[in-house]
Parts: sequence; structure tokens; C-alpha cells
Amino acid sequence: MVCGRCILAIQFTAKEMDLSPTSIELGEVDFDEHPLSTVQLQAFKKRIEKLGFELINDKKSRQIETIKKSIIELVNNQDLLHQNKLSDYLKNKLHYDYNHLSNLFSSVEGITIEQYQINQKIEKAKELLIYEELTLTQISYQLGYSSVAHLSRQFKKVTGLTPSHFKQLKDARQRLPLDKI
Repeated sequence: MVCGRCILAIQFTAKEMDLSPTSIELGEVDFDEHPLSTVQLQAFKKRIEKLGFELINDKKSRQIETIKKSIIELVNNQDLLHQNKLSDYLKNKLHYDYNHLSNLFSSVEGITIEQYQINQKIEKAKELLIYEELTLTQISYQLGYSSVAHLSRQFKKVTGLTPSHFKQLKDARQRLPLDKI
């Protein structure tokens, strides 16, 4: 789950099934106070999969989702982004050695944590180019880039287009859902 609408969809599904989650947050549904039976869990899994979600129940998958959620939070919070190195942020937030997190992420996802963060930043840059009236300089600062040239190089490497060319296209179909990055 990567947005408020995702949370609403899960809340609606749980209510429809007469389930009482303890909490629903981005990427996480907690049923600790009202554990689900195997039958309920399978039914819930089928319902959420129809909505495009997946049930993650093992420790490794939960850690990967927590890493992703933390990176999305970092990219979307300008203050956090400017105050933290990615490795320090994840180490402090998740209470694991960064090398452990990095190796786990790469082995499961097939890309590095750093590349995942770059992909998230580029998606945010696309959003800002399409929907806001910020200059490329403002966007590069907001996303923690050292210069417009640095943002432009990464943008072109990921999308095949320069930010200026992308902005001229004004085609929102170029954006990807956060869970598909």
C-alpha cells in the first residue's frame, strides 16, 4: 500500500468481510487483537489480490516492504531527505546494519537500495514536472540533488528523456504506480 486510497481500499475490504484490524497503515495491516483463521486469511488474501495488493507474511518480505516504505517516506519528505544519508536513515529507522539491509534488498528485488531510491526520486520528479509549477532547479533541490545537471543525468538514464523533453510531452502515462517501481 503506498497511498491513502490503498488504505481505504483495505479498510473497505476488511469491513465487507467483518474483519477488525487493529491498525491499517501504509504497507501494513495488523490483526493482532483479532487474529484471522486460516480460512479468513485465505479469503482476505484473494480479495486484496483482486485489488492489486499482495499478502506478505514472511519476515524477509516484510523487511523488504519496510525498506521500500521508508525510502518512499524519505523521498517525499524534503526535510528528511536533506538531513539524512540513505544508509544512515535506514539503519536508524529499521535498527539493522545497512549492509544486511542492502544485501537482503538486492537479493530479493534484483536492484540496489540506491537504485530503488533513484527510481523513486525520478517518479517524484515526473510528478513535480507534470503537476506543479516548480522550476527544474527547485525540483532538484527538493529531491536532494546537488545540481540540476545531476538530476538531469539520472532522469535521462532512467527514462531515456531529459526532464525538459518529458515536461514538453505532458503525458501522465509516462508515470508508474509506486508499487510497480
